[in-house]
Amino acid sequence: MTELLSKETFLAKVFNYEEGKEWNYSGELPAIIDFYADWCGPCKMLAPVLEQLSEEYKDKVVIYKVDTEAEQELSAIFGIRSIPSMLFCPIGEDPQMAHGALPKNQIEKIISDVLKVSK
Repeated sequence: MTELLSKETFLAKVFNYEEGKEWNYSGELPAIIDFYADWCGPCKMLAPVLEQLSEEYKDKVVIYKVDTEAEQELSAIFGIRSIPSMLFCPIGEDPQMAHGALPKNQIEKIISDVLKVSK
Protein backbone atom coordinates (compact mmCIF):
# COMPACT_ATOMS: atom_id res chain seq x y z
CA MET A 1 0.00 0.00 0.00
CA THR A 2 1.46 3.33 -1.00
CA GLU A 3 1.24 6.18 1.51
CA LEU A 4 0.53 9.81 0.66
CA LEU A 5 2.99 12.22 2.28
CA SER A 6 2.42 15.79 3.37
CA LYS A 7 5.32 18.10 4.14
CA GLU A 8 4.98 17.20 7.84
CA THR A 9 5.03 13.44 7.29
CA PHE A 10 7.88 13.81 4.76
CA LEU A 11 9.98 15.67 7.33
CA ALA A 12 9.27 12.95 9.92
CA LYS A 13 9.56 9.80 7.76
CA VAL A 14 11.99 10.68 4.98
CA PHE A 15 14.26 13.69 5.49
CA ASN A 16 14.04 16.76 7.68
CA TYR A 17 15.55 19.30 5.28
CA GLU A 18 14.66 22.14 7.65
CA GLU A 19 17.18 20.88 10.21
CA GLY A 20 20.00 19.69 7.98
CA LYS A 21 21.30 20.38 4.51
CA GLU A 22 23.09 17.04 4.09
CA TRP A 23 20.81 14.25 2.88
CA ASN A 24 19.98 11.97 5.80
CA TYR A 25 17.21 9.49 5.09
CA SER A 26 15.40 8.77 8.33
CA GLY A 27 13.42 5.68 7.27
CA GLU A 28 14.10 2.14 8.42
CA LEU A 29 13.44 0.59 5.00
CA PRO A 30 14.58 1.79 1.57
CA ALA A 31 11.92 3.95 -0.08
CA ILE A 32 10.56 5.08 -3.40
CA ILE A 33 8.89 8.49 -3.44
CA ASP A 34 6.55 9.05 -6.37
CA PHE A 35 6.03 12.72 -7.24
CA TYR A 36 2.74 12.89 -9.16
CA ALA A 37 -0.38 14.96 -9.90
CA ASP A 38 -3.98 13.81 -10.28
CA TRP A 39 -4.27 15.33 -13.77
CA CYS A 40 -1.13 13.57 -15.08
CA GLY A 41 -1.85 10.71 -17.50
CA PRO A 42 1.54 8.93 -17.15
CA CYS A 43 1.20 9.22 -13.35
CA LYS A 44 -2.11 7.35 -13.54
CA MET A 45 -0.42 4.62 -15.58
CA LEU A 46 2.38 4.34 -13.02
CA ALA A 47 0.11 4.20 -9.94
CA PRO A 48 -1.06 0.55 -10.31
CA VAL A 49 2.54 -0.57 -11.01
CA LEU A 50 3.69 1.05 -7.76
CA GLU A 51 0.77 -0.52 -5.87
CA GLN A 52 1.81 -3.91 -7.25
CA LEU A 53 5.44 -3.33 -6.27
CA SER A 54 4.40 -2.23 -2.78
CA GLU A 55 2.74 -5.65 -2.33
CA GLU A 56 5.61 -7.61 -3.89
CA TYR A 57 8.26 -5.82 -1.81
CA LYS A 58 6.16 -5.60 1.35
CA ASP A 59 8.34 -5.24 4.49
CA LYS A 60 11.39 -4.55 2.25
CA VAL A 61 10.64 -1.25 0.48
CA VAL A 62 8.27 1.59 1.41
CA ILE A 63 6.52 3.44 -1.39
CA TYR A 64 5.37 6.99 -0.74
CA LYS A 65 3.47 9.42 -2.97
CA VAL A 66 3.77 13.20 -3.02
CA ASP A 67 1.05 15.22 -4.73
CA THR A 68 3.05 17.96 -6.48
CA GLU A 69 0.00 20.23 -6.63
CA ALA A 70 -0.65 20.07 -2.87
CA GLU A 71 3.00 19.93 -1.79
CA GLN A 72 4.70 22.53 -3.98
CA GLU A 73 7.47 23.16 -1.47
CA LEU A 74 8.56 19.50 -1.57
CA SER A 75 8.49 19.56 -5.36
CA ALA A 76 10.64 22.71 -5.40
CA ILE A 77 13.18 21.32 -2.94
CA PHE A 78 13.74 18.27 -5.15
CA GLY A 79 13.66 20.25 -8.37
CA ILE A 80 10.68 18.38 -9.79
CA ARG A 81 10.02 19.80 -13.26
CA SER A 82 8.38 16.83 -14.91
CA ILE A 83 6.08 14.19 -13.49
CA PRO A 84 6.00 11.41 -12.73
CA SER A 85 9.39 11.53 -11.03
CA MET A 86 10.53 8.92 -8.56
CA LEU A 87 13.12 9.41 -5.85
CA PHE A 88 14.82 6.16 -4.83
CA CYS A 89 16.11 6.36 -1.25
CA PRO A 90 18.56 3.64 -0.22
CA ILE A 91 19.70 3.26 3.38
CA GLY A 92 22.94 5.14 4.10
CA GLU A 93 23.49 6.40 0.54
CA ASP A 94 22.43 9.37 -1.55
CA PRO A 95 19.05 9.16 -3.27
CA GLN A 96 18.67 8.85 -7.02
CA MET A 97 15.96 10.40 -9.17
CA ALA A 98 14.27 8.76 -12.15
CA HIS A 99 11.86 10.58 -14.47
CA GLY A 100 8.91 9.27 -16.42
CA ALA A 101 6.49 6.38 -16.14
CA LEU A 102 9.08 3.61 -16.15
CA PRO A 103 8.02 0.04 -16.90
CA LYS A 104 7.80 -2.33 -13.95
CA ASN A 105 10.90 -4.32 -14.90
CA GLN A 106 12.99 -1.13 -15.03
CA ILE A 107 11.75 -0.06 -11.59
CA GLU A 108 12.60 -3.54 -10.26
CA LYS A 109 16.13 -3.19 -11.65
CA ILE A 110 16.51 0.16 -9.85
CA ILE A 111 15.15 -1.43 -6.65
CA SER A 112 17.83 -4.11 -6.99
CA ASP A 113 20.73 -1.85 -8.09
CA VAL A 114 20.09 1.35 -6.12
CA LEU A 115 18.05 0.20 -3.12
CA LYS A 116 20.00 -3.10 -2.88
CA VAL A 117 16.77 -5.05 -2.31
CA SER A 118 15.76 -8.34 -3.90
CA LYS A 119 12.30 -9.91 -3.84
